[in-house]
Amino acid sequence: MSDNNHEIAKIALSFIPGIKAENLRAIGSLGITPDDLFLGDVVNTSVELSSVIDLHSFKKNRNSAWQRAEKENDFITRNKISAYSLLDDDYPWLLREIPDAPVILYKLGKMDLNGDHILAMVGTRRCTSYGVEFCRDSISSMSNYLPDLKVISGLAFGIDSIAHEAAMDSNLKTAAVVAHGLDMIYPAANRTLARNIIKSGGAIVSEYPSGSKPYAGKFLERNRIVAGLSHITAVVESGIKGGAMSTANLAFNYNREVVAVPGRVSDQSSGGCNHLIRKNKASLVNSGLDIMELMNWQPEQINIDYSQRNLFPELEGNNKIIFEYLKQGRQALTIDAIHIGTCLSVPKLMASLTELEFDGIITRLPGNRFQIS
Repeated sequence: MSDNNHEIAKIALSFIPGIKAENLRAIGSLGITPDDLFLGDVVNTSVELSSVIDLHSFKKNRNSAWQRAEKENDFITRNKISAYSLLDDDYPWLLREIPDAPVILYKLGKMDLNGDHILAMVGTRRCTSYGVEFCRDSISSMSNYLPDLKVISGLAFGIDSIAHEAAMDSNLKTAAVVAHGLDMIYPAANRTLARNIIKSGGAIVSEYPSGSKPYAGKFLERNRIVAGLSHITAVVESGIKGGAMSTANLAFNYNREVVAVPGRVSDQSSGGCNHLIRKNKASLVNSGLDIMELMNWQPEQINIDYSQRNLFPELEGNNKIIFEYLKQGRQALTIDAIHIGTCLSVPKLMASLTELEFDGIITRLPGNRFQIS
């Protein structure tokens, strides 16, 4: 049997109506492969198979599914796209865990979808400067200590696009999960962003074959992949309704960690985040440090020797402003007090406090109070 036929068989199974993750898992438990279904006689000889798939539907659609799969295999081969069946050993391991995992997953780009630190960052298309700052500052600060961090989002306008851009600016890999075939990019205005993601070593991911157009239902289906590929989902800004809330609820139901950035009760763009926190579906976070702490993600190659630390560190920018302000007082200060005293925005303040703490220059005390170390 050729490798080409093997690839066609696993793609063809995704074109059989009614075949979902539960069916594929049951097929695998019987020791049956897609190759057996399409190229062998197992459909006629296996009694157990009739209990896990609709054999009448399979036989009726087998030939047309194979023909469609041949065309799709030609397309992905020409465009250097990888296809992963749920039964493949190299199917992304986190995604495999969710009950409604895609039967087939297509990936354009070199990024490995597995890893030790995978963060989904999502939010509204109508983001504010507050959300943009948090997105950029938190990813930037985390990248200093987790160079293997991978960022997953949905290539939409707003927070999704900012998350992808922030990851690339910090030399991190990022994957965009789309709700259509990989023969197009939606929204079209993000084609350059998609190309940059690929060039930077990231990936564009979809469960849909070429020719599939985006529509509302597919975006909701797409959200489960964003949540499923990630250890933790962060909602930066969102109204009560929206795709980010769908992703957060899916992640919560998958028993994955969910965090949300709080906002003023009067801000519509923070209504969803505040709601998730109030309903105990998401932990409140103020910075990338909070995400790392919640996940117990330990910084790489950080070995602080406090006895040898420079007592007069050379600091610049916001870090210097905060250090100089803390030096003036004799007691630890809260975030609010530092915010008022320095006039720095909360996202920028939290990013600098994260760096200063990891560098051993300041110490965080109970009650989120800070002082010079």
